[in-house]
Amino acid sequence: MQLKPLFTFLTGLTKHNDRAWFQERKPTYDQLRKQFEEDAEFWYQELQKLDPALAGPLGRKSIFRIYRDVRFSNNKDPYKLHFSAYFTASGKDIETPGYYVQVGPGGHTLIGGGWYMPDKNQLAAIRQEIDYNAAELKAILAAPDFQRYFGAMGGDKLKKSPAAYDVSHPEIELLKHKSFTASHTLSDAEVLSHADFRAYVPEVFAAMVPFCQFLRSAVEV
Repeated sequence: MQLKPLFTFLTGLTKHNDRAWFQERKPTYDQLRKQFEEDAEFWYQELQKLDPALAGPLGRKSIFRIYRDVRFSNNKDPYKLHFSAYFTASGKDIETPGYYVQVGPGGHTLIGGGWYMPDKNQLAAIRQEIDYNAAELKAILAAPDFQRYFGAMGGDKLKKSPAAYDVSHPEIELLKHKSFTASHTLSDAEVLSHADFRAYVPEVFAAMVPFCQFLRSAVEV
């Protein structure tokens, strides 16, 4: 993926987020999309080596469309301002833990993943696993590579303790989570300074593999 041309295109789209501007530059978009598909294939193949559960669709099927769904949004801009992909064991199904990459100008590049808003039963299973096995999760979060790239686990949290757990529970702050995510954000300068950004993405993903495996195992037992 050629990052400078991608950033140039998306910067222009930021200023002219309309169909006429986009259609005039559709051949440029198609070329950039093709390059991103090739990178997604590479990232998927590398992830399969790191996390064997990812034996699902090909990487290009994990790419999100650039077209926004504006039906229920006050923002009627038709296009997203980044390219992105989400890799899971079942394509880009957001209802399972996975690995996310987003590339765009204006500080919108990030490499991350985990599990955003699992459903009620999945959330109960994850909390139960934390209750029984918090030491494993805390060791994952404290690992040097996880700390290096992500610092801490993110995700929305309850303000109060979950109904099934007392406020005095020693792991109550972990149990308050409704989402379990980690994110490594890069400035435009950091992205463009990478000699091989394509290789950097799976390097960051590798630090997240135990985290995703912990979340996945919690709902598979």
